Amino acid sequence: MSIQWYPGHMKKARRLLEEAMPGQDVVIELLDARMPRASENPVLAEIRGRKPCVKVLSKSDLADPEVTRLWIEHLERRESARTDDSGRVVAIAVSTDRAAEARKRVAEACSAIAAPPTRGRKTPRAMIVGIPNVGKSTLVNVLARRQVAKVGDEPAVTKQKQLVMLDNGMALSDNPGIMWPRIEDPRSGMRLAFGGAIPDSAIDYESVALFGAGLLLATYPELLATRYKLPSMPADADALLDEIGRRRGCLRAGGVIDRHKAADVLIHDFRAGAIGRISLERPKSG
Repeated sequence: MSIQWYPGHMKKARRLLEEAMPGQDVVIELLDARMPRASENPVLAEIRGRKPCVKVLSKSDLADPEVTRLWIEHLERRESARTDDSGRVVAIAVSTDRAAEARKRVAEACSAIAAPPTRGRKTPRAMIVGIPNVGKSTLVNVLARRQVAKVGDEPAVTKQKQLVMLDNGMALSDNPGIMWPRIEDPRSGMRLAFGGAIPDSAIDYESVALFGAGLLLATYPELLATRYKLPSMPADADALLDEIGRRRGCLRAGGVIDRHKAADVLIHDFRAGAIGRISLERPKSG
């Protein structure tokens, strides 16, 4: 199943990013720590061009810490191997639950690689970008030490760009999250849907839950067993979803399992971190 979601306002958001990019000294690109490859928008790399970039793995408190460490190494190794004229890139992982640490790490990373400020400015201008529902607005509020950006547990909450002045003098441009017109890898699309980057109204809940169930069975069976008190591991994704439905009372008349409700339980448990710290993909070796 291929998932595509590219509403009209994203074309406008892309145009605004293209117009604003020349005036920026550093780009802060948020990636979902649970799926850095799937959440890395190729359109943003195209728009960024040679601008220095801090790749921030957000939601790291929900991801497998060992896999996140591998991703940090992979991203920095990948960028160091580039031979084109793209700007310097560093990668860090943050949890906005630890606000002071997040502020410190992002500020230090930006200062280390930002281009020298121009037009008489003493501090750099930064632009924060990423796909929908990756945590941009939450990070903006943490960096600003106040509620300046609307936050919601759904994609496309931010519709307009805004300029936020930080305590350290940095001007931070917050922008709507954008997707790219066509997701070539269907499995990446399913990861994005499972993680919440695509609105629930645009996905088939059961198909997405079955994808997630199969992935978790293969990679984190012990966490599933603990969360859902499974005496034995189900044979496949269908059996797992049925077992979750039985154990969580997702039943229709006659004891028939309501697969949509069972899918809802699994999807929301994953997104909330209730199953455990899980990464949906690992960096490729080599």
